[in-house]
Amino acid sequence: MDTAPIQLDNRTGKALDSHAVVLEICEFSGYKIYPSRGRLYVTSDSKTHRFLSSKTESLFKQRKNNRSLLWTVMYRKVNNKGVKGEVAKKRSRRAVKYNRAVVGASWDTINARRSETTAVRAEAVAKAKASRKDEAAKRKARVAQKSN
Repeated sequence: MDTAPIQLDNRTGKALDSHAVVLEICEFSGYKIYPSRGRLYVTSDSKTHRFLSSKTESLFKQRKNNRSLLWTVMYRKVNNKGVKGEVAKKRSRRAVKYNRAVVGASWDTINARRSETTAVRAEAVAKAKASRKDEAAKRKARVAQKSN
């Protein structure tokens, strides 16, 4: 039996499928580098850098900042470009209503007032006005007695 040697992915070290296409990522622009494309740059300290084209390699060597170049993936990430479709609509919360008593009136009293008809309420208002008039008249009579 002939067994072919297992190919390993350079980056991850995992076994490669014979039909899988390994895509590299350009270190400067962030774009995909397809097989047989791109450039490999090795620095004096043995670090390898993969670039999509001579343009990206040249910009890297000039020490340009990829965050400031409008066409790079890093610029788009930093400045939140093209993310509007992914952001979900923010849900607004509804206020929850509570039935609570108010100082001086219990919840039963408030419900009783709400269920009153206009005729009953008008009658109660008339009684209250009459009692205030009587109290005012009594006060006036007391003040008049004291002054005499």
